[in-house]
Amino acid sequence: MSRRMQDKNYRADQWQHRCDPHIKPINDYVDAIRTPDLWVPYVAPIHGGINARVLSVLRDPGPATQRETGSGFISIENDDPTAERQCDRFESVGLSAYDILPWNAYPWYINRAPKAAELEDGVDTVLEMLRLAPAIQVVLLQGGDARRSWRRVLRRSPNIAKDLTVIPTYHPGLQALWHKDPAERIRRVNHQADAYQQLAAVLA
Repeated sequence: MSRRMQDKNYRADQWQHRCDPHIKPINDYVDAIRTPDLWVPYVAPIHGGINARVLSVLRDPGPATQRETGSGFISIENDDPTAERQCDRFESVGLSAYDILPWNAYPWYINRAPKAAELEDGVDTVLEMLRLAPAIQVVLLQGGDARRSWRRVLRRSPNIAKDLTVIPTYHPGLQALWHKDPAERIRRVNHQADAYQQLAAVLA
Protein backbone atom coordinates (compact mmCIF):
# COMPACT_ATOMS: atom_id res chain seq x y z
CA MET A 1 0.00 0.00 0.00
CA SER A 2 1.49 3.34 -1.05
CA ARG A 3 2.21 6.35 1.18
CA ARG A 4 1.67 4.52 4.48
CA MET A 5 4.48 6.57 6.00
CA GLN A 6 2.14 9.55 6.18
CA ASP A 7 0.51 7.80 9.16
CA LYS A 8 2.46 8.74 12.30
CA ASN A 9 1.48 5.50 14.03
CA TYR A 10 2.80 3.48 11.11
CA ARG A 11 6.03 5.51 11.11
CA ALA A 12 6.41 4.87 14.83
CA ASP A 13 5.92 1.15 14.29
CA GLN A 14 8.53 1.09 11.53
CA TRP A 15 10.95 2.98 13.79
CA GLN A 16 10.40 0.48 16.58
CA HIS A 17 11.29 -2.38 14.23
CA ARG A 18 14.31 -0.78 12.53
CA CYS A 19 16.65 -3.26 14.24
CA ASP A 20 14.66 -6.43 13.53
CA PRO A 21 16.98 -9.29 12.50
CA HIS A 22 16.31 -9.09 8.75
CA ILE A 23 17.07 -5.36 8.54
CA LYS A 24 19.58 -4.86 11.36
CA PRO A 25 22.73 -5.58 9.28
CA ILE A 26 21.58 -3.03 6.71
CA ASN A 27 20.82 -0.35 9.27
CA ASP A 28 23.99 -1.08 11.24
CA TYR A 29 25.84 -0.31 8.03
CA VAL A 30 23.85 2.92 7.67
CA ASP A 31 25.03 3.90 11.16
CA ALA A 32 28.60 3.10 10.12
CA ILE A 33 28.60 5.39 7.09
CA ARG A 34 26.82 8.31 8.71
CA THR A 35 28.95 11.26 9.72
CA PRO A 36 28.11 14.51 11.52
CA ASP A 37 27.97 16.22 8.13
CA LEU A 38 26.57 13.42 5.92
CA TRP A 39 23.32 11.85 7.00
CA VAL A 40 21.92 8.56 5.64
CA PRO A 41 18.33 7.40 6.19
CA TYR A 42 17.67 3.92 7.51
CA VAL A 43 16.01 1.31 5.30
CA ALA A 44 12.45 0.68 6.48
CA PRO A 45 11.86 -2.76 8.02
CA ILE A 46 8.88 -3.31 5.71
CA HIS A 47 11.61 -4.16 3.18
CA GLY A 48 13.36 -7.51 3.02
CA GLY A 49 16.81 -6.36 4.06
CA ILE A 50 19.21 -9.30 3.96
CA ASN A 51 16.39 -11.50 2.57
CA ALA A 52 15.47 -9.20 -0.33
CA ARG A 53 15.58 -10.51 -3.89
CA VAL A 54 15.79 -7.14 -5.66
CA LEU A 55 18.28 -4.32 -5.12
CA SER A 56 16.50 -1.20 -6.34
CA VAL A 57 18.95 1.66 -6.95
CA LEU A 58 17.87 5.27 -7.35
CA ARG A 59 19.93 8.48 -7.26
CA ASP A 60 19.96 9.94 -3.73
CA PRO A 61 17.59 10.13 -0.75
CA GLY A 62 14.74 12.61 -1.19
CA PRO A 63 13.19 14.97 1.36
CA ALA A 64 10.61 12.37 2.44
CA THR A 65 13.46 10.35 3.97
CA GLN A 66 14.31 13.10 6.46
CA ARG A 67 13.75 12.15 10.09
CA GLU A 68 12.35 15.54 11.16
CA THR A 69 9.97 16.20 8.27
CA GLY A 70 9.59 12.75 6.70
CA SER A 71 9.85 9.12 7.74
CA GLY A 72 13.56 8.82 8.46
CA PHE A 73 13.65 5.86 6.09
CA ILE A 74 14.24 4.89 2.50
CA SER A 75 10.95 3.22 1.67
CA ILE A 76 8.58 2.69 -1.23
CA GLU A 77 5.87 3.62 1.27
CA ASN A 78 7.18 7.16 1.85
CA ASP A 79 4.78 10.04 1.43
CA ASP A 80 6.02 11.29 -1.94
CA PRO A 81 5.10 10.72 -5.61
CA THR A 82 8.29 8.84 -6.51
CA ALA A 83 7.83 6.31 -3.73
CA GLU A 84 4.14 6.00 -4.55
CA ARG A 85 4.87 5.24 -8.19
CA GLN A 86 7.41 2.59 -7.22
CA CYS A 87 5.05 0.99 -4.73
CA ASP A 88 2.26 0.85 -7.30
CA ARG A 89 4.59 -0.57 -9.96
CA PHE A 90 5.89 -3.31 -7.69
CA GLU A 91 2.38 -4.22 -6.55
CA SER A 92 1.14 -4.29 -10.16
CA VAL A 93 3.55 -7.15 -10.94
CA GLY A 94 2.89 -9.05 -7.73
CA LEU A 95 5.95 -8.00 -5.72
CA SER A 96 5.83 -6.80 -2.13
CA ALA A 97 8.02 -4.36 -0.26
CA TYR A 98 9.68 -7.35 1.40
CA ASP A 99 11.04 -8.45 -1.99
CA ILE A 100 12.88 -5.13 -2.31
CA LEU A 101 16.03 -3.65 -0.81
CA PRO A 102 15.91 0.06 -1.74
CA TRP A 103 19.20 1.92 -1.96
CA ASN A 104 20.73 4.96 -3.63
CA ALA A 105 23.76 5.45 -5.87
CA TYR A 106 24.77 8.16 -3.41
CA PRO A 107 23.13 7.20 -0.09
CA TRP A 108 24.00 10.38 1.83
CA TYR A 109 21.36 13.09 1.87
CA ILE A 110 22.20 15.94 -0.52
CA ASN A 111 18.89 16.35 -2.41
CA ARG A 112 20.60 17.07 -5.73
CA ALA A 113 22.33 15.16 -8.50
CA PRO A 114 25.57 13.61 -7.19
CA LYS A 115 28.83 14.65 -8.81
CA ALA A 116 31.16 12.08 -10.40
CA ALA A 117 33.32 11.85 -7.29
CA GLU A 118 30.22 11.34 -5.16
CA LEU A 119 29.02 8.51 -7.39
CA GLU A 120 32.45 6.97 -6.94
CA ASP A 121 32.07 7.32 -3.17
CA GLY A 122 28.80 5.43 -3.40
CA VAL A 123 30.26 2.40 -5.16
CA ASP A 124 31.43 0.72 -1.96
CA THR A 125 27.97 1.11 -0.46
CA VAL A 126 26.29 -0.62 -3.42
CA LEU A 127 28.81 -3.46 -3.19
CA GLU A 128 28.12 -3.72 0.54
CA MET A 129 24.37 -4.04 -0.08
CA LEU A 130 25.06 -6.95 -2.41
CA ARG A 131 27.34 -8.55 0.18
CA LEU A 132 24.83 -8.12 3.00
CA ALA A 133 21.88 -9.40 0.95
CA PRO A 134 23.05 -12.62 -0.72
CA ALA A 135 19.53 -13.51 -1.92
CA ILE A 136 19.58 -10.61 -4.42
CA GLN A 137 18.81 -11.89 -7.91
CA VAL A 138 18.00 -8.65 -9.72
CA VAL A 139 19.48 -5.16 -9.68
CA LEU A 140 16.92 -2.58 -10.83
CA LEU A 141 18.69 0.59 -11.99
CA GLN A 142 16.19 3.44 -11.96
CA GLY A 143 17.53 6.51 -13.72
CA GLY A 144 20.71 7.77 -15.32
CA ASP A 145 22.65 8.23 -12.10
CA ALA A 146 21.86 4.66 -11.05
CA ARG A 147 23.15 3.41 -14.41
CA ARG A 148 26.30 5.53 -14.13
CA SER A 149 26.84 4.23 -10.62
CA TRP A 150 26.52 0.65 -11.83
CA ARG A 151 29.17 1.17 -14.50
CA ARG A 152 31.50 2.28 -11.72
CA VAL A 153 30.53 -0.77 -9.66
CA LEU A 154 31.48 -3.02 -12.58
CA ARG A 155 34.83 -1.27 -13.01
CA ARG A 156 35.54 -1.87 -9.34
CA SER A 157 34.24 -5.45 -9.29
CA PRO A 158 33.89 -6.80 -12.84
CA ASN A 159 32.50 -10.21 -11.82
CA ILE A 160 29.82 -8.92 -9.47
CA ALA A 161 27.04 -9.23 -12.06
CA LYS A 162 27.73 -12.77 -13.27
CA ASP A 163 24.90 -14.24 -11.19
CA LEU A 164 22.63 -11.18 -11.33
CA THR A 165 20.03 -9.90 -13.77
CA VAL A 166 20.54 -6.15 -14.25
CA ILE A 167 17.52 -4.18 -15.50
CA PRO A 168 17.94 -0.49 -16.35
CA THR A 169 14.97 1.83 -16.73
CA TYR A 170 13.85 5.40 -16.09
CA HIS A 171 13.72 7.02 -12.69
CA PRO A 172 10.15 6.73 -11.31
CA GLY A 173 9.87 10.48 -10.71
CA LEU A 174 7.52 12.32 -13.02
CA GLN A 175 10.28 14.66 -14.17
CA ALA A 176 12.22 11.75 -15.65
CA LEU A 177 9.14 10.44 -17.44
CA TRP A 178 8.10 13.80 -18.89
CA HIS A 179 8.99 14.87 -22.42
CA LYS A 180 7.51 17.54 -24.69
CA ASP A 181 6.75 14.85 -27.25
CA PRO A 182 3.69 12.86 -26.07
CA ALA A 183 4.88 9.79 -27.95
CA GLU A 184 8.20 9.89 -26.07
CA ARG A 185 6.36 10.24 -22.77
CA ILE A 186 4.36 7.12 -23.58
CA ARG A 187 7.51 5.28 -24.62
CA ARG A 188 9.20 6.08 -21.31
CA VAL A 189 6.21 4.99 -19.25
CA ASN A 190 5.97 1.77 -21.26
CA HIS A 191 9.70 1.17 -20.87
CA GLN A 192 9.34 1.46 -17.11
CA ALA A 193 6.31 -0.85 -17.05
CA ASP A 194 8.17 -3.41 -19.17
CA ALA A 195 11.17 -3.26 -16.80
CA TYR A 196 8.97 -4.13 -13.82
CA GLN A 197 7.35 -6.94 -15.79
CA GLN A 198 10.79 -8.29 -16.67
CA LEU A 199 11.77 -8.06 -13.03
CA ALA A 200 8.75 -10.10 -11.97
CA ALA A 201 9.41 -12.68 -14.67
CA VAL A 202 12.97 -13.24 -13.46
CA LEU A 203 11.75 -13.82 -9.91
CA ALA A 204 8.81 -16.04 -10.88
